[in-house]
Amino acid sequence: MAPRVPKAELPAELRQALIKQLGSVPEPIEVMYNNPAVSAASQEYSAKVATWNAVDDNLKTLTHMVVAVQVGCSWCLDINYFFALNQNLDLNKASQVPRWRDSDLFTPLERDVLEYAEAMTNTPTTVTDELSASLQQQLGPAALVELTVFIGFANLSTRCNTAHGITSQGYSDACEIPLAKRAENTEPLLSS
Repeated sequence: MAPRVPKAELPAELRQALIKQLGSVPEPIEVMYNNPAVSAASQEYSAKVATWNAVDDNLKTLTHMVVAVQVGCSWCLDINYFFALNQNLDLNKASQVPRWRDSDLFTPLERDVLEYAEAMTNTPTTVTDELSASLQQQLGPAALVELTVFIGFANLSTRCNTAHGITSQGYSDACEIPLAKRAENTEPLLSS
């Protein structure tokens, strides 16, 4: 599938920096660069989000992946699985995110965090008082706030990418363990 919005020409310096960092230019940046101010603001916010440290980066990668699975953003799933490799996340575990409910690889905390990400991604959200209280007890209030805003950011990214028609670029091909497929009987939990 080709993006629904044409790719814009990036400044050479930005293009070279992205290729050096990731091996290729991410399509979301090329598409968003049709509006350089929006692109710059998005990249700045993404960079700030990456500096937050109240929640373990591995938990955040797993949550972004589960949001991507639920929304149907193959690009975000692809790049976050690649990030899992580069963060030394357990790739056996990361590969099972599309089937996390059926896998015995996830800890109770990870299961709660992934359930929270799905509940936040549902439209309307389905976060319960019990789940929120459990996470606050396990992580603390500052981390729960960070996790919530991070999942909101993941939803922003995945929904923009899917609306623009952006799909996987093959970043996760570098991972030796293939990504599991979502269970056939599992439908995205989105409603209109």
